[in-house]
Amino acid sequence: MDTKTVMIAFALTLIAGLSTGIGSALAFFAKKTNPRFLAVSLGFSAGVMIYVSFVELFAESLHALSGTFGDFKGYVIATFSFFSGIVMIGVIDRLVPSFENPHEAHSIEEMDSQDEFRRKERGLVRVGLFSALAIAIHNFPEGIATFTASLQDLTIGVPIAIAIAIHNIPEGIAVSIPLYYGTGNRKKAFIYSLLSGLSEPAGALMGFILLFAFFNNTTFGIVLGIVAGIMVYISLDELLPAAREWGEHHLSIYGLIGGMFLMAMSLIMLR
Repeated sequence: MDTKTVMIAFALTLIAGLSTGIGSALAFFAKKTNPRFLAVSLGFSAGVMIYVSFVELFAESLHALSGTFGDFKGYVIATFSFFSGIVMIGVIDRLVPSFENPHEAHSIEEMDSQDEFRRKERGLVRVGLFSALAIAIHNFPEGIATFTASLQDLTIGVPIAIAIAIHNIPEGIAVSIPLYYGTGNRKKAFIYSLLSGLSEPAGALMGFILLFAFFNNTTFGIVLGIVAGIMVYISLDELLPAAREWGEHHLSIYGLIGGMFLMAMSLIMLR
């Protein structure tokens, strides 16, 4: 693997992970939530990730595995890898209690509900810390996904990193809101929000170790299939429901289609 490509892949993963800090900053300094923009943005992220997963990552997984095992067996292994990724991220999602799930929508306006929040300050600290932990758990496989896709092709990795960065912004809000009103410490809330995103480069590091130790067509094909499954699950279970909760149903669909179209056009132009 080319050192420069590996470093760029790590950098993209780090940027995507630390975008939780953008969400935290928005919660502190923005005066009003723009739900229509968030709905379109989250839908757009889902469109990018779904399109790339089916059109590029699964196709590359199938190509790599078919070259080693033949068409039929390669297709079976690629399909199994895809659903293994879905099961993996689904199990992680189930391990996070629903009331602490970091993908529940929060608005900036909630920051002004001081009386409601401060009645249970200790509980808010707990919710904020658990949200940070939950986001770290969720972001770990996302880091593997971003890193692996970037290693394969930067024209795929960059849009995925942008999509995951957009996806991580509401997560930063989810951590900072309860922590700020539970502790009254703006700096601490921001730091915890930022740190929760560091599990993405940690996931990238794990992906690098695994790929470096066992790198061949078989392992690469399996990893790409798993990554495709993870990203489809994230899109359907987290991004689209969050987009609909933030705004009108049609806005999230417009964003979804826009993300798919832009991703398709970028891949056509770069071929």
